[in-house]
Amino acid sequence: MKATAVAPSNIAFIKYWGKKDEDKRIPENTSISMNLSNLLTVTTVEFDPELKEDLVMINGIKNAAESSKVIKHLNLIREMSLHTHKAKVLSMSNFPIGTGLSSSASGFAALTIAAVNALGINLDEKKLSILARIGSGSASRSIPDGFVEWKKGSSSDTSFARSIYKQDYWKIVDVVAIISLEKKDVSSTEGQKSALSSPFFQTRLDKIDEKIKQFKKTLETKNFTEFGKIIEGEALELHAIMLTSTPSLIYWQPATIKLMKLVKSWRSEGLEVYFTLNTGQDIHLIVEEKNSRELVKRLKDVKEVKKIIINQPAVGARLTEKHLF
Repeated sequence: MKATAVAPSNIAFIKYWGKKDEDKRIPENTSISMNLSNLLTVTTVEFDPELKEDLVMINGIKNAAESSKVIKHLNLIREMSLHTHKAKVLSMSNFPIGTGLSSSASGFAALTIAAVNALGINLDEKKLSILARIGSGSASRSIPDGFVEWKKGSSSDTSFARSIYKQDYWKIVDVVAIISLEKKDVSSTEGQKSALSSPFFQTRLDKIDEKIKQFKKTLETKNFTEFGKIIEGEALELHAIMLTSTPSLIYWQPATIKLMKLVKSWRSEGLEVYFTLNTGQDIHLIVEEKNSRELVKRLKDVKEVKKIIINQPAVGARLTEKHLF
């Protein structure tokens, strides 16, 4: 009763912020994302009748708080089967966690796929997305392939993610610039609880459907300039909500702002690049594939950039035979 899954993190172009249902993680608005080829989590799950308790290790560390989230998700999956066996879970990510790179998305997507298959539960992609969502909202988007839309829905059964374009649809590149390995002091889960306190939150919701319509048009036509304007503005809008919430959330570091300014400067010099970022200090820089080498070259000259990770649009979560134990 063992299975291993690998799942990508994703970058949301249209962001998910605020929940209609905290426990089931049903979002206030629809979001659109792209899976990332080199931000990956591998998770092996084995259910063993000899185990007296669940054993969870993430990136070589036993952490009580993180383990409790994993065990809660395992309990939900166990309820779907006839099995009550405890499990050993080993999970490894190839990128920093807790810095705003959506490690919970890849983590819970991989956990969901591995645990379901280890117990022999047969679920289609929609149901897998719903199940992953309950573990971590953004994990729902790491189940399907490529460019993904997560519908807000009106209930748990109607809030799921689906692929709108496969990973080979558009040759754009996400270059992640890691400027710090420092974990954020407030998790996304906790931060979202204050979203509605921002005086601008309702204004965002009032306009989000029209923005999504415009954004889908840029995807359909592959209009990179309009695409870039929307994603950059959307990232700034997300952080405007955070900055004006009570309590306020300030995830940026000085190097984050420096890179934002550099992006604008590079565009003025002819390198068409746009930034986006999630709830953390590390930043995603989006370019067309033809310009990715030039962007990486310039990033290497920025002393605050500790590491560069280059991502293509990627497939979603899937099984692998390469077990971690």
